[in-house]
Amino acid sequence: MTGPDAVLRWSAQRRPAVERFPYHAVVIAYQHNGKHFVPAEWTQALTTARDQVPHLNGDNRHLSAFLAGTLDKVDGRFDYRSYLGLTLLPIPTLDQTPGAAASQLARRDRLHAQLLTDLIAFELRAATDDKTPLPQMRPTSAVAAKRLRHALRAVMPALQRLSYIDEPTTTSEIDLLRRVIATVNLDLTPEDRLALQVSMLPVHTIHDEWMFIRVLQAFETTFALLASDLTQIITAVQAGHTPAAATRLSAAASLLRESATLWPLLATIQPAAFHAFRPYTDGASAIQSRHYKILESLCRRPDANRLHSPAYLSVPEVRTAITEGQVSLDDALDAAQQPAAEDAFLASAMRGFAAAINQWRQTHYRLAVRILGPDRTGTGYTQGTPYLNDARHEPVFRRCRPTPPDAGGKA
Repeated sequence: MTGPDAVLRWSAQRRPAVERFPYHAVVIAYQHNGKHFVPAEWTQALTTARDQVPHLNGDNRHLSAFLAGTLDKVDGRFDYRSYLGLTLLPIPTLDQTPGAAASQLARRDRLHAQLLTDLIAFELRAATDDKTPLPQMRPTSAVAAKRLRHALRAVMPALQRLSYIDEPTTTSEIDLLRRVIATVNLDLTPEDRLALQVSMLPVHTIHDEWMFIRVLQAFETTFALLASDLTQIITAVQAGHTPAAATRLSAAASLLRESATLWPLLATIQPAAFHAFRPYTDGASAIQSRHYKILESLCRRPDANRLHSPAYLSVPEVRTAITEGQVSLDDALDAAQQPAAEDAFLASAMRGFAAAINQWRQTHYRLAVRILGPDRTGTGYTQGTPYLNDARHEPVFRRCRPTPPDAGGKA
């Protein structure tokens, strides 16, 4: 039975079972063709399946989200969120119940570890199995080894916080990589496995796109947690709990600095490979990152020019929340009593967080310049490096002006 036949057979059942949808067959087809090039018979079969979804019993939200992602190009709705399959991943959400901070960090760490371990497993598998998806433009063994080293470095802090793995004692990198894969796989639930599978729908069959997608998903996972943190920090300031807010903001800055280890991993992308799949990402750009814009706007309300620029016009729901009175940390401090606004511990935490954001922006800009050049558009034909050059000068807080970005250095 061919893949489209499997989908059509599922659709033709009197009462199709959501849990029996042939996810695996669909994902394999998309990974071996690329979303942009998947045959029309597949998209037609998936459209037929989608017509059945409203009539299904039980929770069909996951299947609906998956089908929306597979058909986004056909529907003309392809964007950054659908490209990365963000609605299919267990990304941290706002939770202000007591003790939620630790559970949200653990949730982020689990997903962060799963995404990077999946990347590690993919790279190891591709090195020995020519049937591994995305076969075009495989990296050299030296590039692959460098990528694995950076992936291992980026995943270790989360693994250690989760008590999945202690300080590595083995001197063999390959043994440690395999140990990480085995340890994370043991903790995967069926839902975790499905989320990892259905959130990898590359537009092409270029090897490096797997890494590109997983790294961007990992960044989004961290931004989502930081946005949740900022919301709770603002609540703490409003309640007069300034020391707790300062402690939480310092921890957020530490996590953002830790996530910067993803940049050297992303920098292993082969420029020729990136330029090969980049044209087919038209419509999907990191400028559409909702989580990053929420994070940025929770620090301070964007200036009018930025609020009316593509940066926020591309995330209309975030822009609407701001215009309808979303409170930023700056706003909360303006409304607080004078001692809270002048708290030295909180001021120090704000400087540390601003420095971490500015360093993140600067590294993003440097890497984009290296791969795209100083005047090139970005993925999705957005403003690209000129936009990033302007954005890195944006103050994080009104009280913490950014230091002039260093023109040199390496990503």
